[in-house]
Amino acid sequence: MAWNRFPDLAILPLFLFKLHNNYLWFLLPFSQLHICFCHCFLSAARFPILLQPVLLLQCQPDLSAGDSGQFCSPPASALGFFQRRRVCGQSIPLVASQHFGALLQVFRVANPQRSTDLTSTVGYDSIIQHLNDGRKNCKEFEDFLKERAIIEEKYGKELINLSKKKPCGQTELNTLKRSLDVFKQQIDNVGQGHIQLAQTLREEAKKMEEFREKQKLHRKKIELIMEAIHKNRNLQYKKTMEAKRLYEQRCRDKDEAEQAVHRNANLVTQKQQEKLFLKLAQTKSALEDSDRGYQQSITALEKIREEWLKEHIKACEFFETQECERISYFRNALWLHVNQLSQGCVQNDEKYEEIRKSLEMCSIEKDIDFFVNLRKTGSSAPAPVVYENYYNTQRNATPVRSPVSVPISRRAPLPTPTSGPGDPDYATIDGYSLIHH
Repeated sequence: MAWNRFPDLAILPLFLFKLHNNYLWFLLPFSQLHICFCHCFLSAARFPILLQPVLLLQCQPDLSAGDSGQFCSPPASALGFFQRRRVCGQSIPLVASQHFGALLQVFRVANPQRSTDLTSTVGYDSIIQHLNDGRKNCKEFEDFLKERAIIEEKYGKELINLSKKKPCGQTELNTLKRSLDVFKQQIDNVGQGHIQLAQTLREEAKKMEEFREKQKLHRKKIELIMEAIHKNRNLQYKKTMEAKRLYEQRCRDKDEAEQAVHRNANLVTQKQQEKLFLKLAQTKSALEDSDRGYQQSITALEKIREEWLKEHIKACEFFETQECERISYFRNALWLHVNQLSQGCVQNDEKYEEIRKSLEMCSIEKDIDFFVNLRKTGSSAPAPVVYENYYNTQRNATPVRSPVSVPISRRAPLPTPTSGPGDPDYATIDGYSLIHH
Protein backbone atom coordinates (compact mmCIF):
# COMPACT_ATOMS: atom_id res chain seq x y z
CA MET A 1 0.00 0.00 0.00
CA ALA A 2 1.62 3.20 1.19
CA TRP A 3 4.95 1.45 1.65
CA ASN A 4 5.36 1.61 -2.09
CA ARG A 5 4.90 5.40 -2.07
CA PHE A 6 7.66 7.30 -0.28
CA PRO A 7 6.90 11.05 -0.39
CA ASP A 8 10.02 11.79 1.68
CA LEU A 9 12.72 9.83 -0.12
CA ALA A 10 15.17 12.56 0.83
CA ILE A 11 15.01 11.46 4.48
CA LEU A 12 15.61 7.74 4.71
CA PRO A 13 17.04 6.79 8.10
CA LEU A 14 19.26 3.76 8.31
CA PHE A 15 18.27 1.41 11.10
CA LEU A 16 20.78 -1.04 12.51
CA PHE A 17 19.76 -4.34 14.02
CA LYS A 18 22.27 -6.48 15.87
CA LEU A 19 21.68 -10.22 15.65
CA HIS A 20 24.47 -11.81 17.75
CA ASN A 21 27.54 -10.76 15.75
CA ASN A 22 25.71 -10.00 12.53
CA TYR A 23 24.13 -6.69 11.59
CA LEU A 24 20.93 -6.17 9.61
CA TRP A 25 20.22 -2.85 7.92
CA PHE A 26 16.83 -1.43 6.95
CA LEU A 27 15.87 1.77 5.13
CA LEU A 28 12.51 3.06 6.34
CA PRO A 29 10.90 6.55 6.15
CA PHE A 30 10.48 8.60 9.31
CA SER A 31 6.94 9.69 8.47
CA GLN A 32 5.56 6.17 8.75
CA LEU A 33 7.29 4.96 11.91
CA HIS A 34 7.25 5.38 15.64
CA ILE A 35 10.50 4.08 17.10
CA CYS A 36 10.33 2.28 20.39
CA PHE A 37 13.44 0.53 21.69
CA CYS A 38 12.81 -2.59 23.67
CA HIS A 39 14.17 -6.06 24.22
CA CYS A 40 12.26 -8.99 22.86
CA PHE A 41 12.92 -12.66 22.43
CA LEU A 42 12.33 -14.36 19.14
CA SER A 43 13.10 -17.88 18.15
CA ALA A 44 14.09 -19.76 15.07
CA ALA A 45 12.90 -23.27 14.50
CA ARG A 46 15.10 -24.70 17.26
CA PHE A 47 17.03 -22.01 19.16
CA PRO A 48 16.26 -18.61 20.75
CA ILE A 49 17.56 -15.39 19.25
CA LEU A 50 18.24 -12.20 21.18
CA LEU A 51 18.05 -8.95 19.27
CA GLN A 52 19.86 -5.97 20.83
CA PRO A 53 18.29 -3.49 20.41
CA VAL A 54 15.17 -4.07 18.36
CA LEU A 55 13.08 -1.44 16.61
CA LEU A 56 9.39 -1.97 17.22
CA LEU A 57 7.68 -0.54 14.16
CA GLN A 58 4.18 0.88 14.41
CA CYS A 59 2.60 1.91 11.12
CA GLN A 60 0.85 5.25 10.95
CA PRO A 61 -2.04 6.10 8.59
CA ASP A 62 -0.90 7.67 5.34
CA LEU A 63 -3.64 10.27 4.98
CA SER A 64 -1.78 12.14 2.27
CA ALA A 65 -2.03 9.16 -0.06
CA GLY A 66 -5.81 9.22 0.02
CA ASP A 67 -6.16 6.13 2.23
CA SER A 68 -7.89 7.88 5.09
CA GLY A 69 -8.23 5.79 8.22
CA GLN A 70 -6.26 2.84 6.83
CA PHE A 71 -2.95 1.68 8.21
CA CYS A 72 0.04 0.95 6.06
CA SER A 73 1.16 -2.64 5.76
CA PRO A 74 4.92 -3.11 6.24
CA PRO A 75 6.78 -4.86 3.46
CA ALA A 76 7.58 -8.50 3.91
CA SER A 77 11.29 -7.78 3.41
CA ALA A 78 11.35 -5.45 6.42
CA LEU A 79 9.59 -7.74 8.86
CA GLY A 80 10.36 -11.12 7.39
CA PHE A 81 12.99 -11.93 9.96
CA PHE A 82 10.50 -11.54 12.82
CA GLN A 83 9.66 -15.19 13.20
CA ARG A 84 6.58 -15.99 15.19
CA ARG A 85 7.61 -19.40 16.36
CA ARG A 86 9.47 -19.73 19.62
CA VAL A 87 10.74 -22.50 21.87
CA CYS A 88 8.05 -24.03 24.05
CA GLY A 89 8.22 -22.87 27.65
CA GLN A 90 9.95 -19.54 27.02
CA SER A 91 8.15 -16.50 28.29
CA ILE A 92 7.21 -13.67 25.96
CA PRO A 93 8.14 -10.34 27.58
CA LEU A 94 5.53 -7.62 27.42
CA VAL A 95 6.83 -4.90 25.13
CA ALA A 96 4.89 -1.90 26.35
CA SER A 97 5.08 -2.55 30.10
CA GLN A 98 5.46 1.15 30.78
CA HIS A 99 1.90 1.63 29.51
CA PHE A 100 0.38 -0.45 32.29
CA GLY A 101 -0.07 2.68 34.40
CA ALA A 102 -2.77 3.82 32.00
CA LEU A 103 -4.62 0.60 32.69
CA LEU A 104 -4.40 1.37 36.40
CA GLN A 105 -5.99 4.76 35.78
CA VAL A 106 -8.82 3.05 33.96
CA PHE A 107 -9.28 0.73 36.91
CA ARG A 108 -9.12 3.51 39.49
CA VAL A 109 -11.59 5.94 37.96
CA ALA A 110 -15.18 5.06 37.28
CA ASN A 111 -17.46 6.80 34.86
CA PRO A 112 -17.09 10.55 35.64
CA GLN A 113 -20.83 11.00 35.32
CA ARG A 114 -21.45 8.44 38.06
CA SER A 115 -18.40 8.86 40.33
CA THR A 116 -19.87 11.86 42.27
CA ASP A 117 -21.83 9.50 44.51
CA LEU A 118 -19.61 8.27 47.32
CA THR A 119 -21.56 5.05 47.69
CA SER A 120 -21.45 4.25 43.98
CA THR A 121 -19.66 0.99 43.09
CA VAL A 122 -20.08 1.22 39.34
CA GLY A 123 -16.34 1.32 38.66
CA TYR A 124 -15.56 -1.42 41.15
CA ASP A 125 -18.38 -3.58 39.82
CA SER A 126 -17.05 -3.10 36.28
CA ILE A 127 -13.63 -4.32 37.40
CA ILE A 128 -15.06 -7.37 39.16
CA GLN A 129 -17.24 -8.16 36.15
CA HIS A 130 -14.22 -7.92 33.85
CA LEU A 131 -12.20 -10.21 36.12
CA ASN A 132 -15.07 -12.69 36.25
CA ASP A 133 -15.29 -12.62 32.47
CA GLY A 134 -11.55 -13.28 32.25
CA ARG A 135 -11.89 -16.21 34.62
CA LYS A 136 -14.77 -17.50 32.50
CA ASN A 137 -12.62 -17.20 29.37
CA CYS A 138 -9.88 -19.24 31.04
CA LYS A 139 -12.47 -21.86 31.96
CA GLU A 140 -13.68 -21.98 28.36
CA PHE A 141 -10.12 -22.52 27.10
CA GLU A 142 -9.64 -25.17 29.76
CA ASP A 143 -12.77 -26.98 28.55
CA PHE A 144 -11.53 -26.60 24.97
CA LEU A 145 -8.27 -28.36 25.88
CA LYS A 146 -10.18 -31.16 27.59
CA GLU A 147 -12.44 -31.67 24.58
CA ARG A 148 -9.43 -31.60 22.25
CA ALA A 149 -7.73 -34.18 24.47
CA ILE A 150 -10.75 -36.48 24.15
CA ILE A 151 -10.68 -36.12 20.37
CA GLU A 152 -6.92 -36.74 20.17
CA GLU A 153 -7.14 -39.81 22.41
CA LYS A 154 -10.04 -41.27 20.45
CA TYR A 155 -8.26 -40.62 17.16
CA GLY A 156 -5.05 -42.18 18.46
CA LYS A 157 -6.81 -45.32 19.66
CA GLU A 158 -8.64 -45.66 16.35
CA LEU A 159 -5.33 -45.41 14.48
CA ILE A 160 -3.76 -48.07 16.70
CA ASN A 161 -6.71 -50.40 16.21
CA LEU A 162 -6.60 -49.76 12.48
CA SER A 163 -2.90 -50.58 12.23
CA LYS A 164 -3.20 -53.76 14.32
CA LYS A 165 -6.52 -55.26 13.24
CA LYS A 166 -7.06 -54.16 9.66
CA PRO A 167 -5.12 -56.23 7.10
CA CYS A 168 -3.15 -54.17 4.65
CA GLY A 169 -1.16 -56.06 2.00
CA GLN A 170 -0.54 -59.04 4.27
CA THR A 171 0.38 -61.35 1.36
CA GLU A 172 3.04 -59.05 -0.07
CA LEU A 173 6.62 -60.32 -0.24
CA ASN A 174 10.15 -59.11 0.31
CA THR A 175 10.85 -55.34 0.13
CA LEU A 176 7.26 -54.20 -0.32
CA LYS A 177 6.25 -56.33 2.65
CA ARG A 178 8.94 -54.65 4.76
CA SER A 179 7.68 -51.24 3.63
CA LEU A 180 4.14 -52.18 4.60
CA ASP A 181 5.39 -53.37 8.00
CA VAL A 182 7.12 -50.02 8.50
CA PHE A 183 3.97 -48.27 7.34
CA LYS A 184 1.75 -50.04 9.87
CA GLN A 185 4.29 -49.57 12.65
CA GLN A 186 4.60 -45.85 11.98
CA ILE A 187 0.82 -45.47 11.84
CA ASP A 188 0.77 -47.14 15.24
CA ASN A 189 3.42 -44.66 16.40
CA VAL A 190 1.33 -41.77 15.08
CA GLY A 191 -1.59 -43.06 17.13
CA GLN A 192 0.63 -43.28 20.20
CA GLY A 193 1.73 -39.70 19.53
CA HIS A 194 -1.88 -38.51 19.51
CA ILE A 195 -2.51 -40.30 22.81
CA GLN A 196 0.56 -38.63 24.31
CA LEU A 197 -0.67 -35.28 22.97
CA ALA A 198 -4.02 -35.92 24.65
CA GLN A 199 -2.25 -36.49 27.96
CA THR A 200 -0.22 -33.31 27.46
CA LEU A 201 -3.39 -31.33 26.76
CA ARG A 202 -4.97 -32.66 29.95
CA GLU A 203 -1.92 -31.55 31.89
CA GLU A 204 -2.13 -28.08 30.35
CA ALA A 205 -5.84 -27.93 31.18
CA LYS A 206 -5.00 -28.91 34.76
CA LYS A 207 -2.41 -26.12 34.96
CA MET A 208 -4.95 -23.64 33.64
CA GLU A 209 -7.46 -24.80 36.26
CA GLU A 210 -4.90 -24.45 39.06
CA PHE A 211 -3.94 -20.98 37.85
CA ARG A 212 -7.58 -19.95 37.64
CA GLU A 213 -8.41 -21.25 41.12
CA LYS A 214 -5.29 -19.67 42.57
CA GLN A 215 -6.27 -16.28 41.20
CA LYS A 216 -9.82 -16.76 42.46
CA LEU A 217 -8.57 -17.55 45.98
CA HIS A 218 -6.27 -14.52 46.11
CA ARG A 219 -8.90 -12.24 44.65
CA LYS A 220 -11.52 -13.47 47.11
CA LYS A 221 -9.50 -12.08 50.02
CA ILE A 222 -9.38 -8.64 48.43
CA GLU A 223 -13.06 -8.77 47.59
CA LEU A 224 -13.98 -9.60 51.19
CA ILE A 225 -11.92 -6.65 52.42
CA MET A 226 -13.54 -4.33 49.88
CA GLU A 227 -17.02 -5.60 50.71
CA ALA A 228 -16.46 -4.86 54.41
CA ILE A 229 -15.13 -1.39 53.61
CA HIS A 230 -18.05 -0.69 51.28
CA LYS A 231 -20.50 -1.80 53.95
CA ASN A 232 -18.85 0.36 56.61
CA ARG A 233 -18.63 3.32 54.23
CA ASN A 234 -22.27 3.04 53.21
CA LEU A 235 -23.37 2.74 56.83
CA GLN A 236 -21.38 5.80 57.87
CA TYR A 237 -22.61 7.70 54.84
CA LYS A 238 -26.18 6.87 55.81
CA LYS A 239 -25.53 8.10 59.37
CA THR A 240 -23.94 11.27 58.03
CA MET A 241 -26.88 12.00 55.77
CA GLU A 242 -29.22 11.44 58.72
CA ALA A 243 -27.13 13.82 60.84
CA LYS A 244 -27.21 16.34 58.02
CA ARG A 245 -30.99 16.07 57.77
CA LEU A 246 -31.33 16.54 61.52
CA TYR A 247 -28.93 19.49 61.45
CA GLU A 248 -30.87 21.18 58.66
CA GLN A 249 -34.12 20.60 60.54
CA ARG A 250 -32.65 22.16 63.70
CA CYS A 251 -31.53 25.14 61.64
CA ARG A 252 -35.05 25.61 60.33
CA ASP A 253 -36.47 25.27 63.87
CA LYS A 254 -34.03 27.88 65.17
CA ASP A 255 -34.91 30.27 62.32
CA GLU A 256 -38.62 29.83 63.00
CA ALA A 257 -38.10 30.49 66.72
CA GLU A 258 -36.17 33.67 65.98
CA GLN A 259 -38.86 34.86 63.58
CA ALA A 260 -41.53 34.15 66.20
CA VAL A 261 -39.67 36.24 68.77
CA HIS A 262 -39.33 39.18 66.38
CA ARG A 263 -42.95 39.01 65.19
CA ASN A 264 -44.46 38.86 68.66
CA ALA A 265 -42.10 41.24 70.42
CA ASN A 266 -44.83 43.87 71.07
CA LEU A 267 -47.95 41.69 70.80
CA VAL A 268 -47.56 39.16 73.60
CA THR A 269 -47.31 39.30 77.33
CA GLN A 270 -44.14 39.00 79.32
CA LYS A 271 -44.85 35.38 80.14
CA GLN A 272 -45.41 34.51 76.48
CA GLN A 273 -42.18 36.28 75.54
CA GLU A 274 -40.32 34.20 78.09
CA LYS A 275 -41.74 31.08 76.49
CA LEU A 276 -40.63 32.26 73.06
CA PHE A 277 -37.13 33.03 74.30
CA LEU A 278 -37.00 29.68 76.08
CA LYS A 279 -37.99 27.89 72.88
CA LEU A 280 -35.38 29.87 70.97
CA ALA A 281 -32.73 28.87 73.49
CA GLN A 282 -33.77 25.23 73.21
CA THR A 283 -33.62 25.31 69.41
CA LYS A 284 -30.17 26.92 69.56
CA SER A 285 -28.97 24.25 71.95
CA ALA A 286 -30.45 21.51 69.76
CA LEU A 287 -28.85 23.14 66.74
CA GLU A 288 -25.45 23.15 68.39
CA ASP A 289 -25.81 19.49 69.33
CA SER A 290 -26.90 18.51 65.83
CA ASP A 291 -24.12 20.60 64.34
CA ARG A 292 -21.51 18.83 66.48
CA GLY A 293 -23.03 15.48 65.58
CA TYR A 294 -23.07 16.37 61.91
CA GLN A 295 -19.44 17.50 61.98
CA GLN A 296 -18.41 14.37 63.85
CA SER A 297 -20.19 12.25 61.26
CA ILE A 298 -18.44 14.15 58.48
CA THR A 299 -15.08 13.61 60.17
CA ALA A 300 -15.75 9.90 60.65
CA LEU A 301 -16.98 9.58 57.08
CA GLU A 302 -13.86 11.32 55.79
CA LYS A 303 -11.64 8.87 57.67
CA ILE A 304 -13.60 5.99 56.26
CA ARG A 305 -13.47 7.54 52.80
CA GLU A 306 -9.69 7.91 52.99
CA GLU A 307 -9.36 4.33 54.19
CA TRP A 308 -11.69 3.16 51.44
CA LEU A 309 -9.79 5.14 48.82
CA LYS A 310 -6.46 3.69 49.95
CA GLU A 311 -7.81 0.15 49.95
CA HIS A 312 -9.55 0.78 46.65
CA ILE A 313 -6.26 1.83 45.04
CA LYS A 314 -4.52 -1.23 46.49
CA ALA A 315 -7.30 -3.45 45.22
CA CYS A 316 -7.14 -1.87 41.76
CA GLU A 317 -3.37 -2.34 41.64
CA PHE A 318 -3.78 -5.95 42.72
CA PHE A 319 -6.55 -6.53 40.20
CA GLU A 320 -4.44 -4.94 37.47
CA THR A 321 -1.45 -7.13 38.30
CA GLN A 322 -3.68 -10.18 38.39
CA GLU A 323 -5.28 -9.29 35.07
CA CYS A 324 -1.87 -8.76 33.46
CA GLU A 325 -0.77 -12.15 34.78
CA ARG A 326 -3.95 -13.75 33.48
CA ILE A 327 -3.60 -12.27 30.00
CA SER A 328 0.07 -13.21 29.87
CA TYR A 329 -0.62 -16.74 31.12
CA PHE A 330 -3.58 -17.15 28.79
CA ARG A 331 -1.57 -15.96 25.79
CA ASN A 332 1.41 -18.15 26.66
CA ALA A 333 -0.88 -21.14 27.21
CA LEU A 334 -2.47 -20.60 23.81
CA TRP A 335 0.95 -20.14 22.22
CA LEU A 336 2.23 -23.30 23.91
CA HIS A 337 -0.84 -25.20 22.72
CA VAL A 338 -0.21 -24.17 19.12
CA ASN A 339 3.46 -25.11 19.48
CA GLN A 340 2.45 -28.53 20.78
CA LEU A 341 0.22 -29.03 17.77
CA SER A 342 3.06 -27.93 15.47
CA GLN A 343 5.46 -30.24 17.25
CA GLY A 344 3.00 -33.10 16.81
CA CYS A 345 2.82 -32.38 13.08
CA VAL A 346 6.62 -32.34 12.86
CA GLN A 347 6.89 -35.64 14.73
CA ASN A 348 4.23 -37.18 12.51
CA ASP A 349 6.10 -36.00 9.43
CA GLU A 350 9.25 -37.64 10.79
CA LYS A 351 7.33 -40.91 11.12
CA TYR A 352 5.97 -40.52 7.60
CA GLU A 353 9.52 -39.83 6.43
CA GLU A 354 10.53 -43.24 7.77
CA ILE A 355 7.81 -44.73 5.60
CA ARG A 356 9.08 -42.82 2.58
CA LYS A 357 12.63 -44.02 3.25
CA SER A 358 11.38 -47.60 3.43
CA LEU A 359 9.51 -47.15 0.16
CA GLU A 360 12.69 -45.84 -1.44
CA MET A 361 14.34 -49.16 -0.54
CA CYS A 362 11.54 -51.07 -2.23
CA SER A 363 12.71 -52.83 -5.44
CA ILE A 364 10.27 -54.16 -7.98
CA GLU A 365 12.91 -56.42 -9.56
CA LYS A 366 13.89 -57.91 -6.21
CA ASP A 367 10.29 -58.60 -5.32
CA ILE A 368 9.69 -60.34 -8.65
CA ASP A 369 12.89 -62.41 -8.32
CA PHE A 370 12.02 -63.29 -4.73
CA PHE A 371 8.60 -64.57 -5.77
CA VAL A 372 10.07 -66.59 -8.64
CA ASN A 373 12.69 -68.22 -6.41
CA LEU A 374 10.12 -68.91 -3.72
CA ARG A 375 7.43 -70.44 -5.93
CA LYS A 376 9.40 -71.90 -8.87
CA THR A 377 8.61 -75.52 -9.89
CA GLY A 378 11.60 -76.26 -12.13
CA SER A 379 13.70 -74.99 -14.98
CA SER A 380 12.23 -77.27 -17.72
CA ALA A 381 8.91 -76.81 -19.41
CA PRO A 382 6.41 -79.68 -19.29
CA ALA A 383 6.67 -82.21 -22.23
CA PRO A 384 4.02 -82.04 -24.98
CA VAL A 385 1.12 -84.47 -24.84
CA VAL A 386 1.33 -87.06 -27.72
CA TYR A 387 -1.30 -89.29 -29.24
CA GLU A 388 -1.33 -92.86 -27.94
CA ASN A 389 -3.17 -95.72 -29.77
CA TYR A 390 -5.13 -97.71 -27.32
CA TYR A 391 -4.77 -101.11 -29.06
CA ASN A 392 -1.16 -100.61 -29.86
CA THR A 393 -0.55 -99.74 -26.30
CA GLN A 394 -2.35 -102.89 -25.13
CA ARG A 395 -0.42 -105.20 -27.51
CA ASN A 396 2.98 -103.66 -26.89
CA ALA A 397 2.47 -103.47 -23.21
CA THR A 398 5.05 -105.48 -21.31
CA PRO A 399 3.41 -108.10 -19.11
CA VAL A 400 3.99 -107.60 -15.48
CA ARG A 401 5.79 -110.53 -13.94
CA SER A 402 4.51 -111.69 -10.66
CA PRO A 403 7.10 -112.61 -8.10
CA VAL A 404 4.95 -115.62 -7.21
CA SER A 405 5.50 -118.64 -9.42
CA VAL A 406 2.53 -119.45 -11.57
CA PRO A 407 1.65 -123.14 -11.82
CA ILE A 408 1.86 -124.69 -15.25
CA SER A 409 -1.52 -125.00 -16.85
CA ARG A 410 -2.47 -128.50 -17.87
CA ARG A 411 -5.13 -127.33 -20.29
CA ALA A 412 -4.73 -127.90 -24.03
CA PRO A 413 -3.98 -124.93 -26.31
CA LEU A 414 -6.95 -123.04 -27.64
CA PRO A 415 -8.03 -123.88 -31.21
CA THR A 416 -7.41 -121.42 -34.00
CA PRO A 417 -10.62 -119.55 -34.73
CA THR A 418 -12.08 -120.04 -38.17
CA SER A 419 -14.90 -118.36 -39.95
CA GLY A 420 -18.06 -120.17 -40.77
CA PRO A 421 -19.63 -120.23 -44.17
CA GLY A 422 -22.07 -117.44 -43.27
CA ASP A 423 -19.74 -115.34 -41.07
CA PRO A 424 -18.23 -112.07 -42.28
CA ASP A 425 -14.56 -111.90 -43.18
CA TYR A 426 -12.14 -110.46 -40.60
CA ALA A 427 -8.74 -109.08 -41.47
CA THR A 428 -6.00 -108.10 -39.03
CA ILE A 429 -3.57 -105.36 -40.05
CA ASP A 430 -0.99 -103.99 -37.61
CA GLY A 431 -3.11 -104.85 -34.63
CA TYR A 432 -6.35 -103.40 -36.09
CA SER A 433 -9.39 -105.44 -37.08
CA LEU A 434 -11.36 -104.41 -40.07
CA ILE A 435 -14.79 -105.84 -40.65
CA HIS A 436 -15.97 -106.08 -44.24
CA HIS A 437 -19.70 -106.20 -44.79
